[in-house]
Amino acid sequence: MPRRLLRDGRIVDDDWLYLAEAEGDAAAPLILTLAEWQGDRDEWLAQDRRLGVVLSPAHKVELLAPDIARFALIGANFSGPSEGRGYSQARELREQWKFAGELRATGYVRRDQLFFMARSGFNSFELPDTDIEAAHASLATFSWAYQPSNDAGLGACLTNGRRHEGAPH
Repeated sequence: MPRRLLRDGRIVDDDWLYLAEAEGDAAAPLILTLAEWQGDRDEWLAQDRRLGVVLSPAHKVELLAPDIARFALIGANFSGPSEGRGYSQARELREQWKFAGELRATGYVRRDQLFFMARSGFNSFELPDTDIEAAHASLATFSWAYQPSNDAGLGACLTNGRRHEGAPH
């Protein structure tokens, strides 16, 4: 059974495979770790398939800079509940590096984090399958945000508050 995830506000079957899952499937979209990408970069570039890479919290986004246009998916792994570097990686990828592909949160991802992850630029979330329905519903919890942000993961479901003319500062 394929892995299910949230992508662009919908529950979908994941069409991507991690390298360990892709044995014998030379055409499947493939997600690599940064070490796998760096170890065989030229071999991966020669393949005619969509490629993705997942960063660990300690990885600098700049490591992907020379190849960022080659990736259809970039993931940030959350190693635990107190790990927040993926939020910064997501903002940097969207705002500084203008990454427009799928930005996926992996690892320790829970529904109470989704809104903030989406506001950082994530548009795809790997969650435990038992949580996916409730997590999907949680994306509609908030409909208004006062602070500007990169809301790429929320699509049109969020309205940003604007100060009205003549309103007190």
